[in-house]
Amino acid sequence: MQMVQETFDDLGVALSDVTFVVVDLETTGGSPADCGITEIGAVKVRGGEILGEFQTLVRPSTPIPAFISVLTGITNAMVSDAPRIASALPAFLEFARGSVLVAHNAGFDVGFLKAAAAQTGHRWPGFAVLDTVRLARQLVHRDEAPNHKLSSLAALFSATTTPDHRALHDARATVDVLHGLIERVGNLGVHTLEELQSYHSRVTPAQRRKRFLADEMPSAPGVYVFKDHRGEPLYVGTAVDIRRRTRTYFTASETRRRMAEMVGIAESITPIVCATRLEAQVRELRLIAEHKPRYNRRSRHPEKALWVKLTVEPFPRLSIVRQVRGDGAHYAGPFGSRKSAEAAVTAVHEVVPLRQCTQALSERSRKSACVLFEMGRCGGPCIGEQTSQEYAEVAGQAATALIGDGRDVLSALRARLDTLAEQERFEDATSLRDRMLALVRASARAQRLAPLSQAPEIVAAQRRESGGWEVVCVRYGRLAGTTITPRGADPMPYIDALRATAEVVAEPTAPAPAAHPEEAELVLKWLETPGTRLVTMEGEWTCPVGGAGGARAELEPMSRRWSEFSEPWGEPPSVKPLERPPGALRASG
Repeated sequence: MQMVQETFDDLGVALSDVTFVVVDLETTGGSPADCGITEIGAVKVRGGEILGEFQTLVRPSTPIPAFISVLTGITNAMVSDAPRIASALPAFLEFARGSVLVAHNAGFDVGFLKAAAAQTGHRWPGFAVLDTVRLARQLVHRDEAPNHKLSSLAALFSATTTPDHRALHDARATVDVLHGLIERVGNLGVHTLEELQSYHSRVTPAQRRKRFLADEMPSAPGVYVFKDHRGEPLYVGTAVDIRRRTRTYFTASETRRRMAEMVGIAESITPIVCATRLEAQVRELRLIAEHKPRYNRRSRHPEKALWVKLTVEPFPRLSIVRQVRGDGAHYAGPFGSRKSAEAAVTAVHEVVPLRQCTQALSERSRKSACVLFEMGRCGGPCIGEQTSQEYAEVAGQAATALIGDGRDVLSALRARLDTLAEQERFEDATSLRDRMLALVRASARAQRLAPLSQAPEIVAAQRRESGGWEVVCVRYGRLAGTTITPRGADPMPYIDALRATAEVVAEPTAPAPAAHPEEAELVLKWLETPGTRLVTMEGEWTCPVGGAGGARAELEPMSRRWSEFSEPWGEPPSVKPLERPPGALRASG
């Protein structure tokens, strides 16, 4: 059996069981780059008992400045027979081996020790470090001590040794300060090394009192659900290690104010162990969509996604809808907001003379013309100026832009963009660019999701770093099942079992997937990961070469660059059309 040493975070070591080595240094100056150590003093303690002491003078490579000698009392004569740091450092490292280093202003002392290790060719052991200055700033207030210097804290905690800028004396004083600080945090419910290292005054008492909720969590990947006293979900999240992640909610590493509020309300945590990361991500989305926890901000209302629809009628028009119906219409989306959907519609109207009125029209309809007809942006079917056959060509351009090869529409939009730039109408050009982006993003999203949504079954696999395979079964864009095959085993029996037991998924109305679009996109991202192998597939997987994906790849970087160019910033660069070979990429099975 392979033995794995757990970390302090996993073990939750009680402070009474931790061996601390409190260290202090005296040096020739403030920078380890050009100054040296003149004295090392250390005290080893555990459970309030002193286990040993270490003290040595060190002969630096440069003379000790006079003002340093006045401050510390260490002179060049005193260190003339002392060992060099190359000899003193290994002795200290052996003394401190396996302990937690403690220092007052630890960055200074540990910085010099690390620099000395590098200079002498010794490997730094990677000690856990505790800084009494940082702790004191959280626990000692101005009305108790004028500052957080060692001398002030030693007086506050009635240290038995008065600090005097000699290493061992200062280390002994720091031991008493450490014990005083530990006593204070103990009254606040801090009893382990991990809690002490992450202690911060902004962690509320309610958070600390609830830390026991994470004690029974499994150290496994999956989903966790915080619940209130009625069992209602408050927050849903995912983690590679559920236990490690949930413990952070009760420490200073959790900085979100609303999470502190949530922890104060929570009464329990429910873990859901998942076989794969994809399964955990999908479960999180489904739980959030189902329960709508009030402390989750994203993915709470996937049912509110919007689609742009080219209606089915003698004179089609663009409409924004919430539901995809099996009515033979063309759909693009989904959109996350009405603003982005309206921007995409406006982009199409910019170059395609579709009617924008909402009344039903027929060949015999006779209405009054609107201003768009007078501007040349509508063919006037409402007044009989355009037959349904003539209008069908216009509607076909819009349909192609939404679901297929939109290069003609995008080229017209680019030409319009260049015209606005030449006329120095930079604000109008920026607005048009944003509408173009909304259109190509939605079209690209629909074109990527449509093949996945229409495939009855896709089984794919990824090799795991630890051996074996991670296998998923996707039906109509919904994750129907997942499994992991053991290392060295034939994966096909596991794949057959997965297909036999996977969720039965009803065929959705295209182009919408059987799952929420965000879930389908997670699945698609997994399938597109390099190294993924297609095992079996029913249906076909196509991607139009002239689709919106290429335009999106071009426009989004340009949009970031162009953010520097809008009046009064300057003239935007012109846009070159994408050149693509004709045809389409097709995979079928």
